[in-house]
Amino acid sequence: MKKKILVIDVGGSNVKAMISRAHRRKFKSGPEMTPREMTTELKSLVKDWAFDAISIGFPAPVRNGSILIEPKHLGPGWTRFNFEKSLGKPVRIINDAAMQALGSYRGRRMLFLGLGTGLGSTLIWESNVLPLELGDLPYGNDHIIEDYLGKSGLKELGEKRWQNEVLRAVVLLKKSLIADYVVLGGGSAKKLDRLPEGVQLGHNRNAYLGGVRLWQTEPGTRRTKWQIL
Repeated sequence: MKKKILVIDVGGSNVKAMISRAHRRKFKSGPEMTPREMTTELKSLVKDWAFDAISIGFPAPVRNGSILIEPKHLGPGWTRFNFEKSLGKPVRIINDAAMQALGSYRGRRMLFLGLGTGLGSTLIWESNVLPLELGDLPYGNDHIIEDYLGKSGLKELGEKRWQNEVLRAVVLLKKSLIADYVVLGGGSAKKLDRLPEGVQLGHNRNAYLGGVRLWQTEPGTRRTKWQIL
């Protein structure tokens, strides 16, 4: 019998809980939210849902299922927190952009860019998932690229200039990482009214499929299908 997966997408503005692509609930997050506050709110939110395991997409670098550094846009305490103990289910954690990228992947070499509070990024080829931190790249006037492409950049630059910055950066990153195509996700991606060749819009609900794929195994084995690098 297949496991029923609860997928949690933790963002700088909201935490989304998904039990299917069509069924999701959310609550506000923000710069003061701690992991204990999140799990308490989450358990109340999904108490009527039945599930076997949990996938968490988290907005910070993650390696081997562990959060490496405290997130920029949330409260403290995440790197030391025991999610399995708090939630009472098996838990797998991955970078939030990587989870949405995994759900968006359709073969070949794909670059995913998440245009949200910051800039999420992941490169996928074959069964390899490589979470990136492109948002920290230097990008003009002593800023980093997510200052331009993230939510603060949209607010400061205005929508038209922000669109131009996004399109310029996407073309450069696609070429630099030798990607066959780019998928743009995140809450701000829908504000783009034109896209270059080889660039397509994703959907935030692809995070659900990515969370389910985290638990996929190779046929006839217990080996995980996807290698998170």
